Amino acid sequence: MKPDLLSKAAYYYDLPQELIAQYPLSQRDQSRLMHLNCSSHSIQDRRFEDLTEILQPGDLLVLNNSRVFPARLFGYKANGVKIQVLLLYPSEEENTWKCLLMPAKRVKQEQVLTFSENLQGLVYPDEDDDGIRRIKLSYQGDLWQEIEKIGHIPLPPYINRPDEPSDRARYQTIYASESGSVAAPTAGLHFSPELIQALKAKGVLFTELTLHVGIGTFRPVKAEMINEHIMHSECVNISTTAAEAVNQAKKEGRRVIAVGSTSVRSLESFWDGNKVLDGNRWTNIFIYPGFDFGVPDAIITNFHLPESTLLMMISAFAGYDFIMEAYKQAVASRYRFFSYGDAMLIEL
Repeated sequence: MKPDLLSKAAYYYDLPQELIAQYPLSQRDQSRLMHLNCSSHSIQDRRFEDLTEILQPGDLLVLNNSRVFPARLFGYKANGVKIQVLLLYPSEEENTWKCLLMPAKRVKQEQVLTFSENLQGLVYPDEDDDGIRRIKLSYQGDLWQEIEKIGHIPLPPYINRPDEPSDRARYQTIYASESGSVAAPTAGLHFSPELIQALKAKGVLFTELTLHVGIGTFRPVKAEMINEHIMHSECVNISTTAAEAVNQAKKEGRRVIAVGSTSVRSLESFWDGNKVLDGNRWTNIFIYPGFDFGVPDAIITNFHLPESTLLMMISAFAGYDFIMEAYKQAVASRYRFFSYGDAMLIEL
């Protein structure tokens, strides 16, 4: 019996815990690459560095240049109780941020947390349905410098270890430049300077956009029917240069290859049916089977969690049956999963 593709349960698969990568490989471009070709229904096991053979001159890679900032802070109440604060994004009120607290139940009223001798925060008791709170920061000196000094890289919850100094570099793409994400656009983690140079030498083209990855990364789909799920909004910026590069490639019949789900969602959010627009706006676009793609001809992505919006997105792109077949093969072939894991190239 064919599964209901609007049912969350359709996107479940069994994953052994030992396949969830806890650390990155020593060399970025040595990750494995599962190469899917939708037209020939073929699946090949490659290395990420093989992109120099697979991609063609004129292909346009669209990168998300958002940079992860050390958004996890540890503060103390006046009685010494330790509270973890995950900064999400600035709110409209000056020096005030949206945040998550852990344990939130220990902060039931207005509460001052001390993070360092230069940084404190007043937490407000009100929260939304997702447990998001507000915190007003007071500080001496430069706020961003202090956050960079005392903050921790917010590794995903399935990485079962504290962040380490090496994560500051490795949980970051080499081209990250615009600070604002609380999770890495992980498909880009596999690119090394040498690989990018080799691709450019072959005639592969690059452009960049910015989507700051937000709380949606940490939030599972709760609704049993996925069309009832509402995505959290994230801020996207597509420059005139980037929009023109994509539109020129589409006009000339060259392939547009989105690096990561964030690039896919950004491009589709700015697609008006004929071209990609430029500008800066928030998007909560949710892509699942039945979606009509307008921009990417191929996607580079990592392997995603069961029942996640990202798995639903690539199922919309490549077809549900093909993706579930590929995931079954990936588990059997012992691919490494999630943020620090291996990659997938999906070509139409």
